[in-house]
Amino acid sequence: MTADPAPAPYAVSDDPALLDRARIHTWLSEGAYWALGRTREVQDAAIDGSLNFGAYDAAGEQVAYARVVTDRVTFAWLCDVFVAPAARGQGVGVLLLDSVVAALDAMHLRRAVLATADAHGLYERYGFAVVDEPERWMVRPGS
Repeated sequence: MTADPAPAPYAVSDDPALLDRARIHTWLSEGAYWALGRTREVQDAAIDGSLNFGAYDAAGEQVAYARVVTDRVTFAWLCDVFVAPAARGQGVGVLLLDSVVAALDAMHLRRAVLATADAHGLYERYGFAVVDEPERWMVRPGS
């Protein structure tokens, strides 16, 4: 898949040591409809249990984040995708997703899923589609 190129100063890494955990927590707990109010403790635990991707500018400042919950063999759930407001519209999200999807492809998974309320077009570019046979899928809400 060919994606719109991001400006050269941006780079993506899956090195968890580079993540700005405080920044990620602020982004998600204050600016992401699916994670509003999430505690820092919960966010840190989610990071620790996941494959994480950060996008960074030329100065090393984190400008985007994505998390994948996976067994790395059969299944993955892409979640917590967030691009800082100041970095939006510059191709950073596409660069981030290019890296995430390349990692997913390398795992040869049977299935990768995500949930989104507002970015269907973007994810469709990467092969995500509305679930076939949604009656087969179930969800157990948390407490």
